[in-house]
Amino acid sequence: MKIITTKAAILDPLQQVGGVVERRQTLPILANLLLNLRSKSLLITATDLEVEMKTSTQVEANGELDITLPARKLIDICRALPDEAVININIEGERVTIVSGPSRFTLGTLPAKDYPVIEPITSSHSFSVPENRLKALIEKTYFAMAQQDVRYYLNGLLLEIKEGIIRTVATDGHRLATSESDCQIDNSLELQVIIPRKAILELSKLLEDTKDSVLVEVSTNHIRFNIRSTIFTSKLIDGKFPDYQRVIPTNSDKTVIANRETLRNALQRTSILSNEKYRGICFKFTKNSLELLAHNPEQEEAKEELQIEYQGDDLTIGFNVSYLIEVLNVLETKEIKLMLSDSNSSCLIEDEKTSNSRYVIMPMRL
Repeated sequence: MKIITTKAAILDPLQQVGGVVERRQTLPILANLLLNLRSKSLLITATDLEVEMKTSTQVEANGELDITLPARKLIDICRALPDEAVININIEGERVTIVSGPSRFTLGTLPAKDYPVIEPITSSHSFSVPENRLKALIEKTYFAMAQQDVRYYLNGLLLEIKEGIIRTVATDGHRLATSESDCQIDNSLELQVIIPRKAILELSKLLEDTKDSVLVEVSTNHIRFNIRSTIFTSKLIDGKFPDYQRVIPTNSDKTVIANRETLRNALQRTSILSNEKYRGICFKFTKNSLELLAHNPEQEEAKEELQIEYQGDDLTIGFNVSYLIEVLNVLETKEIKLMLSDSNSSCLIEDEKTSNSRYVIMPMRL
């Protein structure tokens, strides 16, 4: 049997699903992609048993076919061919030959019947959200997810729907990020699910800045996103997310207004000489002025001074500079607002004009 396609038609779908494939596998077949051919439509599936991605592309072929091929080798072969390449995939028993111009590659296969797929989910809840809105919600919060924390429920992103509002929340115990949007979702729908870290990272690559609707289906154990010609399914983390509302300061009596770009640049410069392990920087707030100080074990020092809007009492407080820079990277307004109480209390950061996205950072002892 023969499949004819082009590099332009097949490489993007292959690379899209390829991110799901882990380099180290417990099962050899998980290093493969599942290819299902039905009436000139080639469905490509990748899974690591936690996350599954399916996408399709049109090819020239006759008949039906179910086969698995090594993911990395297939992607690398297609990527290395010339941009205008026509690719012939010849299937003969358990061997597949890929021919393009003078190039010829023979790959081994594994039985398609052994490929594990996530069963169709019985959706208990479903809703639609604009793709660009979902992309923005994820991008404004996902950097605060924990990584390999023993509190497994922190190694993911909370997706919450309540009173017609869709909200994403992430925390690693030292900082918290939350962003929300009104997406015309049924007011009666209430939902809280935790999506694993890997799924969120893959989803963020998949989403584009378009106004197309993404259909989201949620079952007891899975969540599925229908994005254009791609179906993305992930297991959910079974656990209870912390009550994030309790972490957000409500009685801050000191407000700082600063130029986002000026502050970010100053923090990036100061961070060069901060302690590489702890990344702590000292903030000294005085009337309409902020002094940034960094030290490291080599007795080196960095100091920056910048003008801000601040009328409160003098305050000295330490923060992890990386956490602040990551927040300033995702905020978009010219001015940002920092709300503080004392040197032992968390800092709340928002856009100056809107509180749709809020960020809480715990202080450090320096």
